[in-house]
Amino acid sequence: MISQQVRSGSEFPNAEAMDIADPLASFRDRFHFPEIEGDQRPLYFTGNSLGLMPKKAREYVEQELDDWSRLAVEGHLHARNPWLPYHEFLTEPMARLVGALPSETVVMNALTVNLHLMMVSFYRPTLERYKIVIEKGAFPSDQYAVDSQIKWHKGDRNWLVELTPREGESTLRTEDVVDKIDREGESIALIMLGGVNYYTGQAFDMAAITAKGREKGCVVGFDCAHAAGNLALRLHDWDVDFAVWCSYKYLNGGPGAVAGAFVHERHLHAFELPRFAGWWGNNKQTRFLMGPEFDCLPGAEGWQLSNPPILQMAALRASLEIFDEATMSALRGKSVKLTGYLESLIDGIGDDRIEVITPRDPAQRGCQLSIRVRGGDRSLHQKLSERGVVSDWREPDVIRVAPTPLYNSFNDVHRFSVILKECLA
Repeated sequence: MISQQVRSGSEFPNAEAMDIADPLASFRDRFHFPEIEGDQRPLYFTGNSLGLMPKKAREYVEQELDDWSRLAVEGHLHARNPWLPYHEFLTEPMARLVGALPSETVVMNALTVNLHLMMVSFYRPTLERYKIVIEKGAFPSDQYAVDSQIKWHKGDRNWLVELTPREGESTLRTEDVVDKIDREGESIALIMLGGVNYYTGQAFDMAAITAKGREKGCVVGFDCAHAAGNLALRLHDWDVDFAVWCSYKYLNGGPGAVAGAFVHERHLHAFELPRFAGWWGNNKQTRFLMGPEFDCLPGAEGWQLSNPPILQMAALRASLEIFDEATMSALRGKSVKLTGYLESLIDGIGDDRIEVITPRDPAQRGCQLSIRVRGGDRSLHQKLSERGVVSDWREPDVIRVAPTPLYNSFNDVHRFSVILKECLA
């Protein structure tokens, strides 16, 4: 395990040396950091809530604003980056980022909208199969969406299978998840889990869960809001049926950024699936003939509803170009080291009040470490904030810290550990 390497000193000699040796260090300068008093940049560890703004985003958005002012409606065809096919500029880089084919990937809508659209098509309860599997501590929006879909189908809470950790543990064990699917699979219609749990930071074994779900005849979907841009995803190879994600966290697309969706290629021509249709999912050759019958596009594009938000997509395009240049494999490699270093430093504080509840195994986590503070309250978080640490507090007693490899340094992590120790004292 990486944490054992850290404690031995063989993996991480010191923060300065690691930053000098970091081949991704220069990407830090491509982002704007929030302004605080003093000379030092803030320690920004909330990329799991809102990623920093790429400096190129302003240029890309202003280009579209300029074309809008000069061309008005003609911008759909004659803008420097024509608006009519604009979402297609994001398809291939997004597909590479989540491990998918371009035909399986679409950038559209908001996350929960996409989740509902996917469940309209893929949650089809029958008398025999009607249950949905979800982690008990899933993000509230996922819980609300799943609950409302069950109610839409006239079901009740008995249709919901909530996965809970073992007594005295904070995270789920993969073997327990797989065993639950194995035992109840005949009655499960849909497995709907987060790729990474927002609270604990646990990354689920999506490959193993999908394999068992497919074996038992279940549809398998994931909310990758905390996984896209964080983990090296292989949605196509893992045989996932569908996935959804937002783009304002690790993908740095800006507040309320346009989201994304994945639909496996085996559903490429599944036009018989029920769906909520909109004109942007219609055949591109006949879309503007304004016919009365919906002529569905093949692939993930067929789930589109409306024409895309160009300004949001321009900001996201600036970030996706950075991901393409850096590559997810390199970013994931740095992330493992960065988070492992943070873990070792927290261990070295030696305060019994704090505990990292995120799994120790690097394969079971992304950037985020969730630090439980026994007997703590928001006052500790406030002290950290006053010292220039941008993290977040989650009730009742957890501070979430997410050092992201695109713009966080090893020195950031070291400074945080020093400040945390001082605030605890």
